[in-house]
Amino acid sequence: MTKASPSHQAATAWARLMRVSRQLVEKAEDALKEAGLPPLAWYDVLHELAETGEGGLRPFELIDRVLLAQYGVSRLLGRLEADGLVEKLPASDDGRGQIVRITSAGRDMRRRIWGVYGASIAGLMDEKLSAEELEALAALLGRLRHPPIG
Repeated sequence: MTKASPSHQAATAWARLMRVSRQLVEKAEDALKEAGLPPLAWYDVLHELAETGEGGLRPFELIDRVLLAQYGVSRLLGRLEADGLVEKLPASDDGRGQIVRITSAGRDMRRRIWGVYGASIAGLMDEKLSAEELEALAALLGRLRHPPIG
């Protein structure tokens, strides 16, 4: 059974988590924009497709892995396909289904985005927290995730 209202500590932690999360993402987005690169959503999709390998993913599988709503993923996939960063192929086991796969141009774009995004993460996280603090933060956030991760 859950409490009707959060403890003061839970409400404070929640507010800080939401604000800091938004600020960190905005700073990373700003760095990408300054470098003339696409937004983080592009990286998120390209990363998931690259990690999957040559088999690709069905769009619904991709939606489960990224932080975008279904309509956002559909529009983004159309844009990525138009730019030659992904390709849509018919699913072998379902005539109506599609598989989305990253192209070599998509892999190159992912690397370019990561160069700026990774440097941004280093500046926003590594320069502010020790390795031990980062491990503790990752562990705590992992416990809040569903399903929890160690």
